[in-house]
Amino acid sequence: MDKHLQKPKIHKIETVARSRLFNVESVDLEFSNGARRIYERMQPSGREAVMIVPVIDDHIILIREYAVGIEDYELGFPKGLIDPGEDILEAANRELMEEVGFGARRMEILTKLTLAPSYFSSKMNIVVAQNLYPQRRQGDEPEPLPQVRWPIAEMMKLLNEPDFREARNVSALFLAHAWLLQR
Repeated sequence: MDKHLQKPKIHKIETVARSRLFNVESVDLEFSNGARRIYERMQPSGREAVMIVPVIDDHIILIREYAVGIEDYELGFPKGLIDPGEDILEAANRELMEEVGFGARRMEILTKLTLAPSYFSSKMNIVVAQNLYPQRRQGDEPEPLPQVRWPIAEMMKLLNEPDFREARNVSALFLAHAWLLQR
């Protein structure tokens, strides 16, 4: 962080709305130059999430899942919340089994992304899963998630797909592509 920057002083935090998944908070801030602003932020359930890039042979595996925010199906990588007591890799392997029907013998955390940090405190851990084996666990998905196997050699062509637009998926694609090129 730039040593000349000073974090704003928080005068007050007030919860203005609650849902099953989020709290909306009003945050009264005073910046080092005296400017005062009230921001709103969404605080998730407190749990981080995982997104998994499964690699099998010379392909990656994606799923199609309904995204209520855009009211359409989105092509992307399996993902989900980290359950209490799980670490990142345990959660990634569980989600992989639930959504794709595979477990992984080898997993590597690539990075942790923040999502819209100006107003949202959610964090997504990006994991590559390799050396897959068939293993299905019952998940909480309301319908089966169709799989798409995409050749690694053409993975950047996913950017041309009209239903591959979600920013976390695009970020995971770039990160996994760079990681796979190093292997």
